[in-house]
Amino acid sequence: MEALTIGDLARRAGINIETVRYYERRGLLDEPPRSPAGYRQYSADDLWRLEFIGRAKRLGFTLAEIVDVLGGGQSATEVLDAARAKLDTVKEHQRELVDLRTRLEQLVDLCRDGDPGACTSLDILS
Repeated sequence: MEALTIGDLARRAGINIETVRYYERRGLLDEPPRSPAGYRQYSADDLWRLEFIGRAKRLGFTLAEIVDVLGGGQSATEVLDAARAKLDTVKEHQRELVDLRTRLEQLVDLCRDGDPGACTSLDILS
């Protein structure tokens, strides 16, 4: 594969050119070599890296967590540990959302069927 311009790289990765530059500033992507005319020249490895970042973001990893995985030369065990930690966080958020949903459903029932004073004071949340 021949060198990619920043526009080609961004298009293939499905992101904005400014996102490529931002990832370079954050250390997620190395600054590429430049052509004699000064154009950035990206490689297939850079495209793979951007695609990896996209997949990691869709799994809920923050950019800081992605930097740790990409930059630290992580072993499979360390990536697994990071994935388990992220899964634990997701499970906790799910528990919080279930609790919130339950309280909101109770509030809806209270407001629909119960005491208007209790409804307007949000007694169900205390």
